[in-house]
Amino acid sequence: MSVDLVAVERRLWSGRATFVSAKTTEGQIGIMPGHEPLLGQLVEGGIVNIVPVDGERIVAAVHGGFFSVTAGTVRILAESADFAGEVDVDEARKVLADDSASEEELRAAQGRVRAVEQVANA
Repeated sequence: MSVDLVAVERRLWSGRATFVSAKTTEGQIGIMPGHEPLLGQLVEGGIVNIVPVDGERIVAAVHGGFFSVTAGTVRILAESADFAGEVDVDEARKVLADDSASEEELRAAQGRVRAVEQVANA
């Protein structure tokens, strides 16, 4: 299936994949080729996993947005997104320790830390 991971500021990844998972407001969802069409809202501070047809698994921290599935495509349209390998874990942990951080900043930092930990534990 064709997959696009796009954030407001950039396209992160586009290609063919055998599996995509994301956490929506309705819960964790996994998509394989041939899945029924659907539209879901991504959670704030969530993680998206993509298993490309060839290559290593892609893990990204996403913050808000939508997850759209049609007959042969998956589109992840996030407000913001970072590949796990791009995350500054120390900076994200500073935000988590900051009592003055907003709820939105805390959720985004939590997602970034979770994405890095998921790659480290794989």
